[in-house]
Amino acid sequence: MVIPHPDQESFVVQCAVITVSDTRTPETDRSGQLIQQELINKGHQIKAYFIVSDDPQQITQQLQQLAEDLTLNVVIFSGGTGIAPRDTTYDALVGLLDKTLPGFGELFRFLSYQEIGSRAMASRAIAGVYQHLLIFSVPGSSNAVKLALEQLILPELIHLTQQLRGS
Repeated sequence: MVIPHPDQESFVVQCAVITVSDTRTPETDRSGQLIQQELINKGHQIKAYFIVSDDPQQITQQLQQLAEDLTLNVVIFSGGTGIAPRDTTYDALVGLLDKTLPGFGELFRFLSYQEIGSRAMASRAIAGVYQHLLIFSVPGSSNAVKLALEQLILPELIHLTQQLRGS
């Protein structure tokens, strides 16, 4: 993996993690636990963690509430990015984003294709900006979360956060 520029190592990103699921609990949410642990391992802080139903209104309300915290930098969603009737995370987020990062979804699907083949096309992973927040939305499987974190999110988290803050 190529990192094009060094990041300020001492910068701590303030994060929220939201798992979108009708069935997971904090005890069974392996993907939410993985996201939190990886962020902590890199020196970032978890300010909030929620599990919300795969319902667009609940997803939207949770994000709007988090946006009220001006100290929060990033929200990472896991789950609800497929095409099943109950997969509504993408639909809830895409209309709210002030800016999108199309490259995130494109790269995620490319990397997923290398691991799982053509089924990667069903992923509606997305990233962008909502108000002052950097938003990432990835599939709910632990393998997808690990791929997104290791290959895309963590290598650019500090840089993107600082760009958004204008620093």
